[in-house]
Amino acid sequence: MTSFKIASALLVCLAANAVADSVAEKFWPQWRGPLGTGVGPHADPPLNWSETNNIKWKLAIPGEGDSTPIVWGERIFVLSAIPVTKETAEPSTEGGPNQTFRFTVICVGRASGKILWQKVARQTTPHESRQQNNTFASASPVTDGKFVWAFFGSRGLHCYDFDGNLKWEKDFGLMKTKMGFGEGASPALSGDTIVINWDHEGDDFIAAFDKATGKELWRQPRDEATGWSTPLIAEFNGQKQVVVNATGKVRSYDLATGKELWSCGGQTANAIPSPVAQGDVVYVTSGFRGSALQAIRLGRTGDLTGTDAIAWSRNKSTPYVPSPLLTDNYLYLISGNENMLSCFDAKTGEPYFERERLDDIRGVYASPVSAGGRIYVLGREGVCTVLKKGPKPEVLAVNKLADSRSDASIALVEKQVLIRTAHNLYCISELK
Repeated sequence: MTSFKIASALLVCLAANAVADSVAEKFWPQWRGPLGTGVGPHADPPLNWSETNNIKWKLAIPGEGDSTPIVWGERIFVLSAIPVTKETAEPSTEGGPNQTFRFTVICVGRASGKILWQKVARQTTPHESRQQNNTFASASPVTDGKFVWAFFGSRGLHCYDFDGNLKWEKDFGLMKTKMGFGEGASPALSGDTIVINWDHEGDDFIAAFDKATGKELWRQPRDEATGWSTPLIAEFNGQKQVVVNATGKVRSYDLATGKELWSCGGQTANAIPSPVAQGDVVYVTSGFRGSALQAIRLGRTGDLTGTDAIAWSRNKSTPYVPSPLLTDNYLYLISGNENMLSCFDAKTGEPYFERERLDDIRGVYASPVSAGGRIYVLGREGVCTVLKKGPKPEVLAVNKLADSRSDASIALVEKQVLIRTAHNLYCISELK
């Protein structure tokens, strides 16, 4: 192939990727939305709703799962672990529940609220249990508008087309999680590459795969405790890198080769929140038995611990489970899993407000999201507090659903709010 043809093919590929990225911004194709920051850049969802107001439809979802609803076009994808046998009093020989589940991908029509198809990726008895607030389907799927990838951890990674046809699947063995707390990290997708992180109480690794075929592109060993943080794929100076939050060190890998670019210590144990990035800075936080928030400058290499690569840091008011929200220059954080919201200047780290109590919420596992100049914070009991985006904690509305548990994060698409609760999927839209 001539250099001209190679250059032309590259330009066509880059143009196609640019178009795909712009289309993706209209929807919610992955955990933390199209930008990986918790923001729906083109969404304008409703401000008010209740069980009897602005509910376009409500669909009972079988089984259990805390995965975020993923949206592209008129399709919504959710993952669920559906029990097919009753749990017995005695655990299995390996410590898991003596109960069989169908690990299922469910496709829902966004207009109709009807299940279009559901496919069982694996039917098995889990080898270990999960913490009482976790589920067997806590990882979120990811889509590029043509295919959807469902990651069930110890039950494998599965690729389906939009009609529900299985294209390929990968098995990575069995995770052994800390204290049997269970699994939860989601896959990350960029271009033609899908990445999974496998941190547990055994041999750890991070690996990349060709999204079309499942062919392994690279794999790097890691030395970490069990992790629940989803990798973030960020780009700086034309280089895409995979940033992974973890208890030992935050690490970044070149997306193309898997080479480790940099690392940085300083997070707490049980690092769960996913990183967020904007411009040349990535923000990493954790909050179990301590507090850590670091704004790390991209473009550096090596061990960045204690160096000027850390633009600023804080050691209080950081989240345990919820991931941060980054919109414009506002960095929003939940404190622990409490009903406390803080907002920081993303450039300087100075607080606009800190540990502001959201009175109608008792606790928070879902990550905050933003669209239409508003911030949406979903509590664990179906209450969603909506605030005006900005430097002051101005509450605009408090909305309540009937379902008793709501730990999955919200998806914001066009003029809709999608909330997955313990038993239902809600499509909330302003009804005229």
